[in-house]
Amino acid sequence: MTKTRVIPFETREQVLQQARPYLASVERFLEERDKAVPVLLKALRHADRDLKHEIMLLLGSFAKQELAWPLYELMVDPQESEESRHDASIQLSVISPFLKDPQPMIDRLIDDLTHEDPLMRLNAAFALGWEGNAQAAIPLIERLYDPDTRVQQNAVNALANLRDDRILYLMLERLEHGSRDQKRAILFNLWRFYSRRDEVVSVYLRYLHHDDDDLRFDALVLLGLVTDAGTHLEVYVNALSDPDPRIRALALRELAEFEKEDLLPLKKTIERMLLDPEMGVKRAAMEVLKKL
Repeated sequence: MTKTRVIPFETREQVLQQARPYLASVERFLEERDKAVPVLLKALRHADRDLKHEIMLLLGSFAKQELAWPLYELMVDPQESEESRHDASIQLSVISPFLKDPQPMIDRLIDDLTHEDPLMRLNAAFALGWEGNAQAAIPLIERLYDPDTRVQQNAVNALANLRDDRILYLMLERLEHGSRDQKRAILFNLWRFYSRRDEVVSVYLRYLHHDDDDLRFDALVLLGLVTDAGTHLEVYVNALSDPDPRIRALALRELAEFEKEDLLPLKKTIERMLLDPEMGVKRAAMEVLKKL
């Protein structure tokens, strides 16, 4: 009588149960690495988004080579949630520079930039964005003109992550001629060009006079991130008369960071802001006046 070989079947919960001890203890993971990595890779397919993220972070720290292609498979899997696929693309952009041979991954991702599915294109674009990945520059530049605005935005993010100052001038050209969403994406990425700080600051100052309220607000937020507020007192004072209440309130919050002696000549101007129709602006003005 021939015996039938029984292949044990593991349920989803059993797979996750095996993985949890390694997520709870990095020490245990490192002690049992050869066993832990396959267990966690298997669990990656069964976990919910939060647990997937934990597994990606752990394996991304200690098992980059083994994680890379399972991450790619997760990123391109239409059965996975859009959020998990994007998480995988982010993690790929983090670990790919450390692969022994990243070229096969780069080639595959560049091919995906022309996929008919815009979700594939946008995730591939993000995954290619790491410092020094110069061969991805031209394919990513082409995606700035993609028919899908989300793909355009991810291409902007990826190009900024290449940390190539030569790309700044292309960004500035698209800032003039791109869509509104692309303009916002570019503004939020210009600060990455550290060695061109003066040029970036001049762009933010110019956009404080833009017709679009959101673009003016973005520019004021970003100006505060790349410069010392103390160097732009006049800018914040002028912003107090902006028609957008978000901008008036933000300008007051920035003024609250100035020294008392800088603010004393502005006391009457700030007191007038207590008459502003927006409560958020009034509250911000009161905080400034407390310093006086």
